[in-house]
Amino acid sequence: MDRIRVKDLEIYSYHGVNIQEKEMGQRFILSIDIFLDLRRAGKSDNLLDTVNYAQLCYDVENEFNREKLDLIETAAEKVAAYVLKNYKPVEKIIVEIKKPWAPIGKPLEYASVKIERGWHTAYIAVGSNLGDKHKNIRDAIDIINASSECCVTKISSLYETKPVGFVEQDDFLNGAFEIRTLMTPHELMDKLLETEKLLKRERIIHWGPRTIDLDIIFYDDLIIWDEKVILPHPRMEERLFVLKPMCDIAPYLIHPVLKKRVVDLYEEQNT
Repeated sequence: MDRIRVKDLEIYSYHGVNIQEKEMGQRFILSIDIFLDLRRAGKSDNLLDTVNYAQLCYDVENEFNREKLDLIETAAEKVAAYVLKNYKPVEKIIVEIKKPWAPIGKPLEYASVKIERGWHTAYIAVGSNLGDKHKNIRDAIDIINASSECCVTKISSLYETKPVGFVEQDDFLNGAFEIRTLMTPHELMDKLLETEKLLKRERIIHWGPRTIDLDIIFYDDLIIWDEKVILPHPRMEERLFVLKPMCDIAPYLIHPVLKKRVVDLYEEQNT
């Protein structure tokens, strides 16, 4: 992938564990590599088809100085998330922060951290059968989209479906949505559980009624099986209430275990 590099941007700021660092401040040196497709800009010679790295420098400085932090690790995370969230063409970023005046009592050129972050694509199934179902689903999507580490990019139609397992309950409204996320699968699972809690989900009856249900169906093409996250979601290939909305937003996505397209899995279950 193509890249733009900003090397050794000097910023005076107030980060550090010691109180003197937050009061007196010190010099930091930032280097940033952003990865994006530059072919269109190379063909058009138009600034609108690329990232204005002068503006990028001003924005990075403002974000870096927005609050006083203890750790440059945290500062690097915040800079990376800000650039990825606000500069839409950027797919990946490398941020290095050097601290030349690090107060460690030893001669050194600098202490530094370097991180690499990028967008991942995940697909979330959503359902509700308590209260205002449409509002519950809209609220869940809005909460996730409001995160600094998630962007909702596609939303399926919503479908009314019969309950599975415990059938003595109201019909569900089901859908799916695509997100770009900076979270790991486990962090994303925590975010979904937190969102369910905010929307008053109660886990009383297995497969029972709920205000909101959020499940990760796919995360890139990862295959994970541990006590917290199973990917792809188990038995999704058997569930029309997952496959039908997934066909709205990613019909040709290939299941990384079954090696079949979502649309083909849907046709198998719908015959």
